Amino acid sequence: MRMVVGLDRPSAGAALVGGRRYAEFRHPLREVGALLDAKAVHPGRSARRHLLAMARSNGIAAGRVEEVLGLVGLEEVAGKRAGSFSLGMGQRLGIAGALLGDPGVLLFDEPVNGLDPDGVLWVRGLMRSLAAEGRTVFVSSHLMSEMQLTADRLVVIGKGRLIADAPVAEVIASSSRNAVRVRSPRAAELAARLEEVHGAVVRGGPAGGGAGRGGVEAVRVSAEELVVTGLPVDRVGWAAFEAGVPLLELREERASLEEAYMELTGTSVEYGAGVRA
Repeated sequence: MRMVVGLDRPSAGAALVGGRRYAEFRHPLREVGALLDAKAVHPGRSARRHLLAMARSNGIAAGRVEEVLGLVGLEEVAGKRAGSFSLGMGQRLGIAGALLGDPGVLLFDEPVNGLDPDGVLWVRGLMRSLAAEGRTVFVSSHLMSEMQLTADRLVVIGKGRLIADAPVAEVIASSSRNAVRVRSPRAAELAARLEEVHGAVVRGGPAGGGAGRGGVEAVRVSAEELVVTGLPVDRVGWAAFEAGVPLLELREERASLEEAYMELTGTSVEYGAGVRA
Protein backbone atom coordinates (compact mmCIF):
# COMPACT_ATOMS: atom_id res chain seq x y z
CA MET A 1 0.00 0.00 0.00
CA ARG A 2 2.82 2.40 0.81
CA MET A 3 4.41 1.65 -2.55
CA VAL A 4 1.14 2.42 -4.34
CA VAL A 5 1.06 5.96 -2.89
CA GLY A 6 4.79 6.51 -3.33
CA LEU A 7 5.86 6.35 0.32
CA ASP A 8 8.11 3.33 -0.27
CA ARG A 9 10.08 2.39 -3.36
CA PRO A 10 9.85 -1.20 -4.67
CA SER A 11 13.09 -3.12 -5.15
CA ALA A 12 11.80 -4.08 -8.60
CA GLY A 13 8.82 -3.29 -10.77
CA ALA A 14 6.34 -0.46 -10.34
CA ALA A 15 3.04 0.16 -8.56
CA LEU A 16 0.50 1.68 -10.95
CA VAL A 17 -3.07 2.93 -10.55
CA GLY A 18 -4.98 2.95 -13.81
CA GLY A 19 -1.68 2.56 -15.63
CA ARG A 20 -0.09 5.60 -13.96
CA ARG A 21 2.25 6.18 -11.04
CA TYR A 22 0.76 7.95 -8.05
CA ALA A 23 3.27 10.81 -8.44
CA GLU A 24 1.93 11.52 -11.93
CA PHE A 25 -1.52 12.50 -10.70
CA ARG A 26 -2.06 16.26 -10.52
CA HIS A 27 -4.68 15.86 -7.78
CA PRO A 28 -3.90 12.43 -6.27
CA LEU A 29 -6.67 12.48 -3.64
CA ARG A 30 -9.20 12.52 -6.46
CA GLU A 31 -7.73 9.29 -7.80
CA VAL A 32 -6.61 7.33 -4.73
CA GLY A 33 -7.81 7.68 -1.14
CA ALA A 34 -5.77 6.00 1.57
CA LEU A 35 -5.99 5.29 5.29
CA LEU A 36 -2.54 3.98 6.20
CA ASP A 37 -1.88 5.58 9.57
CA ALA A 38 -4.72 7.18 11.52
CA LYS A 39 -2.15 8.98 13.71
CA ALA A 40 -0.68 10.90 10.76
CA VAL A 41 -2.55 14.05 11.80
CA HIS A 42 -1.20 17.20 13.46
CA PRO A 43 -2.52 16.82 17.03
CA GLY A 44 -3.09 20.56 17.39
CA ARG A 45 -5.38 20.82 14.38
CA SER A 46 -9.10 20.26 14.55
CA ALA A 47 -10.63 17.56 12.39
CA ARG A 48 -12.18 20.22 10.17
CA ARG A 49 -8.94 22.17 9.68
CA HIS A 50 -7.04 18.96 8.93
CA LEU A 51 -9.47 18.06 6.17
CA LEU A 52 -9.60 21.64 4.85
CA ALA A 53 -5.81 21.62 4.45
CA MET A 54 -6.04 18.36 2.52
CA ALA A 55 -8.83 19.75 0.35
CA ARG A 56 -6.98 22.97 -0.54
CA SER A 57 -3.83 21.10 -1.57
CA ASN A 58 -5.82 18.94 -3.98
CA GLY A 59 -8.25 21.44 -5.46
CA ILE A 60 -11.24 19.99 -3.62
CA ALA A 61 -14.17 22.25 -2.71
CA ALA A 62 -14.38 23.17 0.98
CA GLY A 63 -17.99 22.00 1.08
CA ARG A 64 -16.80 18.45 0.59
CA VAL A 65 -15.18 18.59 4.06
CA GLU A 66 -18.56 18.94 5.77
CA GLU A 67 -19.93 16.10 3.65
CA VAL A 68 -17.28 13.60 4.70
CA LEU A 69 -17.41 14.73 8.35
CA GLY A 70 -21.10 13.89 8.33
CA LEU A 71 -20.50 10.64 6.48
CA VAL A 72 -18.08 9.35 9.14
CA GLY A 73 -20.08 10.70 12.08
CA LEU A 74 -17.63 13.38 13.24
CA GLU A 75 -19.69 16.49 12.55
CA GLU A 76 -20.31 17.14 16.27
CA VAL A 77 -16.59 16.99 17.16
CA ALA A 78 -15.25 18.59 13.99
CA GLY A 79 -13.93 21.58 15.94
CA LYS A 80 -12.00 19.52 18.48
CA ARG A 81 -8.28 18.91 18.23
CA ALA A 82 -7.37 15.62 16.62
CA GLY A 83 -4.87 14.96 19.43
CA SER A 84 -7.77 14.50 21.85
CA PHE A 85 -9.49 11.89 19.69
CA SER A 86 -9.87 8.28 20.76
CA LEU A 87 -8.40 5.56 18.55
CA GLY A 88 -11.80 4.92 16.98
CA MET A 89 -12.41 8.62 16.28
CA GLY A 90 -8.96 8.84 14.72
CA GLN A 91 -9.87 5.96 12.42
CA ARG A 92 -13.03 7.77 11.36
CA LEU A 93 -11.03 10.91 10.61
CA GLY A 94 -8.59 8.87 8.53
CA ILE A 95 -11.48 7.36 6.57
CA ALA A 96 -12.88 10.86 6.01
CA GLY A 97 -9.53 11.90 4.56
CA ALA A 98 -9.52 8.90 2.23
CA LEU A 99 -13.02 9.75 0.99
CA LEU A 100 -12.36 13.48 0.63
CA GLY A 101 -11.56 13.46 -3.10
CA ASP A 102 -14.34 10.97 -3.95
CA PRO A 103 -11.71 8.66 -5.53
CA GLY A 104 -12.25 5.53 -7.57
CA VAL A 105 -9.56 3.61 -5.65
CA LEU A 106 -9.44 3.31 -1.86
CA LEU A 107 -6.72 1.75 0.31
CA PHE A 108 -7.59 0.92 3.92
CA ASP A 109 -5.05 -0.50 6.38
CA GLU A 110 -6.82 -2.02 9.42
CA PRO A 111 -9.88 0.25 9.03
CA VAL A 112 -11.83 -1.22 11.98
CA ASN A 113 -8.95 -0.86 14.45
CA GLY A 114 -10.24 0.74 17.65
CA LEU A 115 -13.88 0.83 16.58
CA ASP A 116 -16.75 -0.41 18.73
CA PRO A 117 -19.17 -3.05 17.33
CA ASP A 118 -21.43 -0.38 15.84
CA GLY A 119 -18.42 1.23 14.19
CA VAL A 120 -17.24 -2.09 12.78
CA LEU A 121 -20.69 -2.70 11.29
CA TRP A 122 -20.65 0.81 9.81
CA VAL A 123 -17.23 0.32 8.18
CA ARG A 124 -18.33 -3.03 6.77
CA GLY A 125 -21.39 -1.46 5.19
CA LEU A 126 -19.39 1.52 3.93
CA MET A 127 -16.77 -0.62 2.20
CA ARG A 128 -19.36 -2.82 0.54
CA SER A 129 -21.38 0.18 -0.63
CA LEU A 130 -18.25 1.81 -2.06
CA ALA A 131 -17.39 -1.39 -3.92
CA ALA A 132 -20.97 -1.65 -5.18
CA GLU A 133 -20.53 1.80 -6.74
CA GLY A 134 -17.77 0.37 -8.92
CA ARG A 135 -14.80 1.55 -6.87
CA THR A 136 -11.78 -0.58 -6.07
CA VAL A 137 -11.52 -1.06 -2.30
CA PHE A 138 -8.28 -2.69 -1.12
CA VAL A 139 -8.16 -3.62 2.56
CA SER A 140 -5.35 -4.99 4.69
CA SER A 141 -6.53 -6.67 7.89
CA HIS A 142 -5.61 -9.37 10.38
CA LEU A 143 -9.29 -9.90 11.29
CA MET A 144 -10.12 -12.80 9.00
CA SER A 145 -13.58 -13.32 10.48
CA GLU A 146 -14.48 -9.72 9.64
CA MET A 147 -13.02 -9.94 6.16
CA GLN A 148 -15.01 -13.12 5.49
CA LEU A 149 -18.13 -10.98 5.93
CA THR A 150 -16.80 -8.06 3.89
CA ALA A 151 -14.42 -9.01 1.10
CA ASP A 152 -15.08 -10.51 -2.32
CA ARG A 153 -11.50 -11.47 -3.13
CA LEU A 154 -8.45 -12.52 -1.13
CA VAL A 155 -4.84 -11.68 -1.95
CA VAL A 156 -2.11 -13.40 0.07
CA ILE A 157 1.52 -12.31 -0.27
CA GLY A 158 4.38 -14.11 1.46
CA LYS A 159 8.09 -13.25 1.33
CA GLY A 160 7.46 -10.95 -1.61
CA ARG A 161 5.63 -13.58 -3.64
CA LEU A 162 1.97 -13.99 -4.52
CA ILE A 163 0.53 -17.06 -2.79
CA ALA A 164 -3.15 -16.64 -3.60
CA ASP A 165 -5.39 -14.30 -5.58
CA ALA A 166 -8.91 -15.69 -5.76
CA PRO A 167 -12.50 -15.07 -4.64
CA VAL A 168 -12.92 -15.57 -0.89
CA ALA A 169 -15.54 -18.28 -1.47
CA GLU A 170 -13.10 -20.17 -3.72
CA VAL A 171 -10.31 -20.02 -1.13
CA ILE A 172 -12.63 -21.37 1.56
CA ALA A 173 -13.97 -24.09 -0.75
CA SER A 174 -10.43 -25.30 -1.48
CA SER A 175 -9.65 -25.85 2.21
CA SER A 176 -9.15 -29.44 3.33
CA ARG A 177 -11.08 -28.57 6.49
CA ASN A 178 -14.38 -28.63 4.57
CA ALA A 179 -16.33 -31.76 5.46
CA VAL A 180 -19.73 -33.43 5.64
CA ARG A 181 -20.92 -34.71 9.01
CA VAL A 182 -23.32 -37.67 8.93
CA ARG A 183 -25.21 -39.32 11.78
CA SER A 184 -27.00 -42.62 11.18
CA PRO A 185 -27.76 -45.84 13.10
CA ARG A 186 -26.18 -47.60 10.11
CA ALA A 187 -23.12 -45.43 9.66
CA ALA A 188 -20.89 -48.44 9.00
CA GLU A 189 -22.99 -49.39 5.97
CA LEU A 190 -22.71 -45.87 4.59
CA ALA A 191 -18.94 -45.95 5.09
CA ALA A 192 -18.78 -49.22 3.17
CA ARG A 193 -20.88 -47.71 0.37
CA LEU A 194 -18.60 -44.68 0.12
CA GLU A 195 -15.61 -47.02 -0.03
CA GLU A 196 -17.21 -49.12 -2.77
CA VAL A 197 -18.55 -46.33 -5.00
CA HIS A 198 -16.15 -43.47 -4.38
CA GLY A 199 -13.02 -45.32 -3.28
CA ALA A 200 -13.11 -43.62 0.09
CA VAL A 201 -10.51 -44.40 2.71
CA VAL A 202 -12.45 -45.36 5.85
CA ARG A 203 -10.64 -44.64 9.09
CA GLY A 204 -11.51 -45.32 12.69
CA GLY A 205 -12.89 -48.78 11.98
CA PRO A 206 -12.02 -52.16 10.47
CA ALA A 207 -12.92 -51.11 6.92
CA GLY A 208 -10.59 -49.09 4.76
CA GLY A 209 -6.91 -48.87 4.00
CA GLY A 210 -4.90 -47.68 1.04
CA ALA A 211 -5.36 -44.43 -0.85
CA GLY A 212 -8.81 -43.08 -1.62
CA ARG A 213 -9.74 -42.03 -5.15
CA GLY A 214 -9.90 -38.27 -5.46
CA GLY A 215 -8.88 -37.78 -1.84
CA VAL A 216 -12.19 -39.04 -0.41
CA GLU A 217 -12.02 -40.03 3.25
CA ALA A 218 -14.64 -41.14 5.77
CA VAL A 219 -13.70 -41.00 9.44
CA ARG A 220 -15.84 -43.00 11.88
CA VAL A 221 -16.12 -40.62 14.81
CA SER A 222 -18.47 -42.97 16.68
CA ALA A 223 -20.73 -45.92 15.98
CA GLU A 224 -23.34 -43.57 14.53
CA GLU A 225 -21.25 -40.72 13.16
CA LEU A 226 -19.05 -40.18 10.10
CA VAL A 227 -17.06 -37.18 8.92
CA VAL A 228 -16.56 -37.29 5.15
CA THR A 229 -14.04 -35.16 3.24
CA GLY A 230 -13.51 -34.94 -0.50
CA LEU A 231 -17.19 -35.23 -1.47
CA PRO A 232 -19.93 -32.58 -1.59
CA VAL A 233 -22.89 -33.00 0.73
CA ASP A 234 -25.34 -33.92 -2.06
CA ARG A 235 -23.23 -36.89 -3.20
CA VAL A 236 -22.90 -38.17 0.36
CA GLY A 237 -26.67 -37.91 0.76
CA TRP A 238 -27.22 -39.72 -2.54
CA ALA A 239 -24.87 -42.52 -1.50
CA ALA A 240 -26.92 -42.97 1.68
CA PHE A 241 -30.14 -43.07 -0.37
CA GLU A 242 -28.74 -45.69 -2.76
CA ALA A 243 -27.61 -47.85 0.16
CA GLY A 244 -30.97 -47.49 1.91
CA VAL A 245 -29.26 -45.98 4.94
CA PRO A 246 -31.50 -43.77 7.11
CA LEU A 247 -29.98 -40.44 8.13
CA LEU A 248 -30.47 -38.65 11.43
CA GLU A 249 -28.19 -35.79 10.41
CA LEU A 250 -26.50 -34.65 7.20
CA ARG A 251 -24.61 -31.40 7.62
CA GLU A 252 -21.99 -29.54 5.62
CA GLU A 253 -19.13 -28.10 7.69
CA ARG A 254 -17.31 -25.23 6.03
CA ALA A 255 -13.86 -23.95 6.95
CA SER A 256 -13.62 -20.35 8.08
CA LEU A 257 -11.53 -17.87 6.12
CA GLU A 258 -9.06 -17.86 8.99
CA GLU A 259 -8.65 -21.65 8.80
CA ALA A 260 -8.24 -21.52 5.02
CA TYR A 261 -5.71 -18.69 5.35
CA MET A 262 -3.65 -20.56 7.93
CA GLU A 263 -3.68 -23.62 5.70
CA LEU A 264 -2.29 -21.49 2.85
CA THR A 265 0.44 -19.81 4.87
CA GLY A 266 1.34 -22.44 7.46
CA THR A 267 2.88 -21.08 10.64
CA SER A 268 5.21 -18.51 9.07
CA VAL A 269 4.92 -15.06 10.64
CA GLU A 270 6.46 -13.55 7.51
CA TYR A 271 3.20 -13.81 5.62
CA GLY A 272 0.63 -11.04 5.37
CA ALA A 273 -2.79 -10.87 3.76
CA GLY A 274 -4.76 -8.23 1.96
CA VAL A 275 -8.39 -8.42 0.86
CA ARG A 276 -10.26 -6.52 -1.75
CA ALA A 277 -13.89 -5.67 -1.14
